[in-house]
Amino acid sequence: MDIIQLLPDSVANQIAAGEVIQRPASVIKELVENSIDAGAKNIKVLVCDAGKASIQVIDDGKGMSDTDARLSFERHATSKIRQAQDLFSLHTMGFRGEALASIAAVAQVTLQTRTEDDEIGTRLVIAGSNFQSQEPIACPVGSNFLIENLFYNIPARRKFLKSNATEMSNIVQAFERIVLVYPEVSFSLYNNGMETMNLRASNTHQRIIDIFGKRINQQLLPVDAQTTLCNISGFVGKPESSKKKGCQQYFFVNGRYMKHPYFHKAVMSAFDRLIPDGDQISYFIYLTVNPEDIDVNIHPVKTEIKFDNEQAIWQILMAAVRDAVGKFSEVTSLDFDTEGKPEIPVFNPNGNPFMEQPRIDYDPMYNPFNDNKKETKSTSAPSFATAPSGIHSKTKAAKGWEELFQGNSDISTVQTHKQTSFLDEPSDKLILSSLSRNDTNTEDATFIAPNNNTMDISTEHYQFRGSYIVTQAQSGLMMIDQHRASERILFEKFMKSLQTRSSHTQKVLFPEMVQFPPSYTEELGTILTELTAIGFEITDLGGGSYSVEGIPAGLGGLDAVTLVNDLVTEAVEHGGGATEQVHTIIAQTLAKKAATPYGEILNNDDMTSLLTQLFACQSQRYTPDGRPIIVLLDNDELERRFH
Repeated sequence: MDIIQLLPDSVANQIAAGEVIQRPASVIKELVENSIDAGAKNIKVLVCDAGKASIQVIDDGKGMSDTDARLSFERHATSKIRQAQDLFSLHTMGFRGEALASIAAVAQVTLQTRTEDDEIGTRLVIAGSNFQSQEPIACPVGSNFLIENLFYNIPARRKFLKSNATEMSNIVQAFERIVLVYPEVSFSLYNNGMETMNLRASNTHQRIIDIFGKRINQQLLPVDAQTTLCNISGFVGKPESSKKKGCQQYFFVNGRYMKHPYFHKAVMSAFDRLIPDGDQISYFIYLTVNPEDIDVNIHPVKTEIKFDNEQAIWQILMAAVRDAVGKFSEVTSLDFDTEGKPEIPVFNPNGNPFMEQPRIDYDPMYNPFNDNKKETKSTSAPSFATAPSGIHSKTKAAKGWEELFQGNSDISTVQTHKQTSFLDEPSDKLILSSLSRNDTNTEDATFIAPNNNTMDISTEHYQFRGSYIVTQAQSGLMMIDQHRASERILFEKFMKSLQTRSSHTQKVLFPEMVQFPPSYTEELGTILTELTAIGFEITDLGGGSYSVEGIPAGLGGLDAVTLVNDLVTEAVEHGGGATEQVHTIIAQTLAKKAATPYGEILNNDDMTSLLTQLFACQSQRYTPDGRPIIVLLDNDELERRFH
């Protein structure tokens, strides 16, 4: 019995749609690319419920005849190529002939289109690959696609779509990747009737500014390299504009967006030792190569492209970026201001060198071992010529200092007047207590821990390398990472402020502006509401610009713009869906920024206060992202190391 059979077209189209149409952003990408291939100069995109309810793409391209309109929804029907050889000389965005067939297989599609030569257009309706109707209609030149109820016949696929904010963010990202390549085309994007983006025809530089704000204009350096192998143009960010997250990084080849980690490494190599480790830089790189030297037919999404001469292009790209940084990057000017600087006399070969030496004031009776400061008397020597007598006087004054150490030869009798002990509990709750001592002048800090145990903390601790607090524990030696301890304390403090909506705002002296890309628009509302709850004061100026007028009290030493930008970027990249998740992301990011930095010298009171607050936290051993705060070297380990 034969068991192999040919799948129906509707089933085959749904299978193909699984790769081509993954989410609403995929639909917009395919339709807008078709509009560009049709020669459109004005493209409008309207979405409802982040594309789940409807997507409409309107263009003024050349349109389709009634026959072409019907045939365009068949699999592998295309006007872009005619034979296999055309795959190696592509000059259009699309070429597979699968997009419209895949869209029609998973949605309800209505098409209105007309060519310039026709007086009347055609209206076509298809749902789930099933032809519904086709009739003449009066409509303008171009095409008008209306996609409704995406994945209505594949409930499992529709169920796994993300929130509206996330899907809208993906739509804007896909939209940006297209509009950055075609600045000569006007684009507009609307979500639920509200204008998200309106881009007039311009050049590449202006298009970047229109999308990402005027602030980025001050950070861009032009890149230009013309070779026989490839032409490279575009812009890279200045070294001082580097940051950990939120950089805009785009590669385009022959007008097509691509992802290329190998070329990304070439750009970052050009900034080696110019930016901090782990930082990223923004770039907009446009490559033009011979179509025969690349293969875009790797994946249906067409973002993976293979090059015949990757290594050579890598070298050209790195050299072009390095040349741009070296040629256009600003160089710090020399400071010739001598106000308040020491005056260096000019040497006079005919003068008396002893008379021209600078004068110095010193106290010839100074004795560092003499506590009776009233008996010392300050005098000044006229010049270095009289210095020997001054030195002789100082020697006399210090005579007999050995008597101060009489009776202290037994160093074992010298004891530390304060000690601290920590009791280590296996339940992850650390209890601090003081060892018994005879020093009645010692003042201890007492507090109640979460497990209702009273703890006494002495004010004597030690700081190692400006990063670690070292103190004695009952079972050994305890070391606390001061930055991570501060991070844990601040995290719980910020989480409490977010949950209770209790905060204090510190006004900034001069409000500063921060710009967010359109892809952040949908999630910004929720994130900014939570930032306000923690103490930020941010005003919407329109067009993706916001004014930072206040920050949480106690964070006055931080850059307000960088802080807000990092907080929002972190929340958007991790997907700010649930409120609790947004709270955690904001509190964790803010705690890292505001925590006590490594290298900051702490006195005993500072260290005692830090430990007191740490052991009052609900969790003391680990940071919010799971890094250890405390390391305990027990007595057995210490003894073993000394044997």
